[in-house]
Amino acid sequence: MSFNVPAEAYDRFMGVHSRQLAPQLIDFARLTPGDNVLDVGCGPGALTAELVARLGTASVSAVDPSEPFVAATRARHPGIDVQLAAAEELPYDDGVFDAALAQLVVHLMTDPAAGLREMVRVTRTGGVMAACVWDFAGGRAPLSPFWRAVNELGLDVRDESALAGAREGHLVEVFEAAGLRHIEDTALVARIEYTSFDEWWEPFGFGIGPAGALFQKLDAAQRARVRASCRDLLPPAPFELVSFAWAARGIV
Repeated sequence: MSFNVPAEAYDRFMGVHSRQLAPQLIDFARLTPGDNVLDVGCGPGALTAELVARLGTASVSAVDPSEPFVAATRARHPGIDVQLAAAEELPYDDGVFDAALAQLVVHLMTDPAAGLREMVRVTRTGGVMAACVWDFAGGRAPLSPFWRAVNELGLDVRDESALAGAREGHLVEVFEAAGLRHIEDTALVARIEYTSFDEWWEPFGFGIGPAGALFQKLDAAQRARVRASCRDLLPPAPFELVSFAWAARGIV
């Protein structure tokens, strides 16, 4: 899935959470100085920024299928290799990276199995792959109140709970299917403070991802009902939203 939205919109919608997950995912991947790393589905560069800070510009490459995000990552991190590409068709030779990471991406791949196989292909034997996906199935994602409210409308829509990696243990399963060895999993946590309900609600109108796409299809009355339901589901402002993502690590 590609996003045709400004990078700043994504920053407000999901970037606030991505920036908290990035250091945790890198710690879990156990990268070492000198590793040459690929950030798959980099978005506007939340994970990329943390990789550059730890490993240096020369050690980081990134890809994303969204032109605005590629442009933003290039502008924010001059000198790194950023390519416009989908995970399913990575523009690199076999075994050129020591590690490949995918943060909040696997569930949005058009073909997750093919995307993971490509990540394996471009990573050297003995290299590391790591990824994380929100716990949609457990209702512990930043967007979970929205999906719960939408489901209460009785609309014939699919939320994100059945997507790849969105339930406990499923990332391990898809890593195994991709041929990875010595697989481990864990949960990552993001804690975001919101000063008002509207600070959480407004970014849904930007049309980002499955939730944003559905929001734009709702009529005014449906949006009002979803908004009221979400407000009831969330604590009174100001409030802290604690979200969890499943993460997996494996060896190529």
